[in-house]
Amino acid sequence: QVQLVESGGGLVQAGDSLTLSCAASGRTFSTYAMGWFRQAPGKEREFVAGISWSGSNTYYVDSVKGRFTISRDNDKNEMYLQMNSLKPEDTAVYYCAAGKVDLRLLTMIFRDPADYDAWGQGTQVTVSS
Repeated sequence: QVQLVESGGGLVQAGDSLTLSCAASGRTFSTYAMGWFRQAPGKEREFVAGISWSGSNTYYVDSVKGRFTISRDNDKNEMYLQMNSLKPEDTAVYYCAAGKVDLRLLTMIFRDPADYDAWGQGTQVTVSS
């Protein structure tokens, strides 16, 4: 099973940008659909963005559309979340997740946390106003 490690979080001001990275171990990274989730204090974990194993399909929650971009590099076993125009309400711990997928499903994306098989430990993003 793939193991995931996030990096790139930090403290920024509203309007700034950050790029989160998710490094995966193992040689099967390209067989997983990937996603970013976030959890703010006192709130449930929230789906943010997902990308298919092929990278051909992406999906975003409405609150980040036009500001965040998810991408992956299967040769490097890495996934990224480029976050622009950050807002205080983006403050949360961000988690990357991997869900095993049938490779015939080039565009499959999972939005339900229950569909993911592996999770990273999370990285804190704090946006000050």
